[in-house]
Parts: sequence; C-alpha cells; structure tokens
Amino acid sequence: MRKALMLAVSIAFLGAMAANAQQSPTPQPSSPPAAATHDPAPAIKGFAVVDVSELPPDAQKQVQQVIAQSNAESLQQLRKSIDAVPEATAALKAKGATSAQVVATSLDDQGTLTLITKKNS
Repeated sequence: MRKALMLAVSIAFLGAMAANAQQSPTPQPSSPPAAATHDPAPAIKGFAVVDVSELPPDAQKQVQQVIAQSNAESLQQLRKSIDAVPEATAALKAKGATSAQVVATSLDDQGTLTLITKKNS
C-alpha cells in the first residue's frame, strides 16, 4: 500500500514539476515567507534509474504488486509526466532506457525519485 501511495505522490510531483517547467516566469510580488507548513513528502532533488530485475526479491514482489494495482491510464500519465521533466529523461537516457519502460517509481526521504524500469522481453 505504501508503494502505491508513493507512486501516486511521485506522479503528482512529476506533474507539478512539468507544469512548473512549462510556465513562463511571472514577476512575483515581494512578501515575507509564509509560516512553515508540514510537507507530506520531500521535494524531488535527484533521479535514479533501476531495472526491476536488479532489485532484491522482496522489492521485486512489491513492484509487481504496484504494477498489478495500476492501470494503463495511470502508467500513461506517469510516463507523460516523466517525459516533461528533462532531468528524468536524461537519467533514463543515461541508462539506455525510455519512459515507456518505467513501470513504477519510488521517492525516498532524501528526495531521490527512483524510476523503476522493466526491460522489454
């Protein structure tokens, strides 16, 4: 269940990053910072790419459960969000992968978003 939640959070973060990247900068009025609020998840600070076959057996089982719970529409949205973030596509390209191979994501407490891929059989 936690991995499914992390998938949803990751999709939301990627979507927000993509939307922010596509907006033109607008002047922001100077104002004092708002009171700190509790952020439910860390911001994405970096990307890692790992193939599901490289994970330990327990982690592979968790990924398979996430894949079983997801649908084609959610995977398509995840991949579209990944494509909109240059840092994510660069990380995939460096590993010889594309967003079409991403089957799940995981965001750790340090802000590293791991893109979990599955090689085509």
